[in-house]
Amino acid sequence: MPRTYTLRRRADRQAETRLRIVEAAVDLHGSVGPAQTTFSMVAERAGVQRHTLYAHFPDERALQLACSALTLERDPLPDPGAWRADATPEVRLRAGLGAIHGWYRRNADLAGCVLRDAEHHALTRETVELRMGPWMQAAREALAQGLTSGQQAMLPVAMGFFAWRNLTRDAGLSQEEAVAAMVRAILAQP
Repeated sequence: MPRTYTLRRRADRQAETRLRIVEAAVDLHGSVGPAQTTFSMVAERAGVQRHTLYAHFPDERALQLACSALTLERDPLPDPGAWRADATPEVRLRAGLGAIHGWYRRNADLAGCVLRDAEHHALTRETVELRMGPWMQAAREALAQGLTSGQQAMLPVAMGFFAWRNLTRDAGLSQEEAVAAMVRAILAQP
């Protein structure tokens, strides 16, 4: 019996250490970005030795996958299936863009750094494509129902993080105003 207890306690400590490492990396990814985050920085932030970090994550890819998994577990991307049933393109766009923009608002710092780094950092680009690519495609397909090809061409802009940030942070629009502006821009296309 004592052995089982000891093993369980050890496993619990290892899980806690692993979570602390991932949380430290997510925090750094949201402040300096994944491209600038080093294992030394993560180890220091997590309060562990580098060899402990490597015992849990042998390389940067394993750590990035764990970070993205934790982030999406804590705040999943919106479900595009929820918008498919909306009667009109305008209602569907308002619901879908509202949900997408809401996720961006809740994850603004992290998404901004990660998506910025995905432009020039191959591993970050790979992780973003893996975690967000299929979802973006499903969201685009759900929102495209009933739209003309010109209107569909505007969807990537309306769904984009940087467009959302420009409208809300730079232009000072509220969340609702930003969604309404994007819906008007899409529906105005021939």
